[in-house]
Amino acid sequence: MTAHKLSLSVQYAVGGMNLPTRQQFRRWIKAALQRDVQIVLRIVDEIEGRALNKQFRGKDYATNVLTFVYADTGQSPDNADLLYGDIVICAPVVEQEAREQRKDLRAHYAHLAIHAALHLQGYDHENEQDAATMEALETKLLEKLGYADPYKAVV
Repeated sequence: MTAHKLSLSVQYAVGGMNLPTRQQFRRWIKAALQRDVQIVLRIVDEIEGRALNKQFRGKDYATNVLTFVYADTGQSPDNADLLYGDIVICAPVVEQEAREQRKDLRAHYAHLAIHAALHLQGYDHENEQDAATMEALETKLLEKLGYADPYKAVV
């Protein structure tokens, strides 16, 4: 099995001591790849997260992660289809969710990075069957990386 190629640019548009490194994001996203991708990952504050969610989804609140896939794919050097996309993660929302759900912050970032990478590749959770498939894959990938099942309630 060949490893898929990842071109990743990480933009930190918000400061903070609790943000994962580019290498951590790279490791998490690479674990979820089923094809070659070129991604711009932007970590934003609540203002930018809310504006993007409102502009592109019509929802007037900041959400944890947004994924944008671009239809104009090119060719990678080995002639495989190259997928282009952007991922936007809203740091304050991620931190608040981790606190409220009593999850490890790094584990929550890992989950959201994998979740977004799967969305880029066509996975969704619009119905129960698709959600179950996506959640099972996320759980499997996270467990391979040493993280707990993100869908089990922490007591």
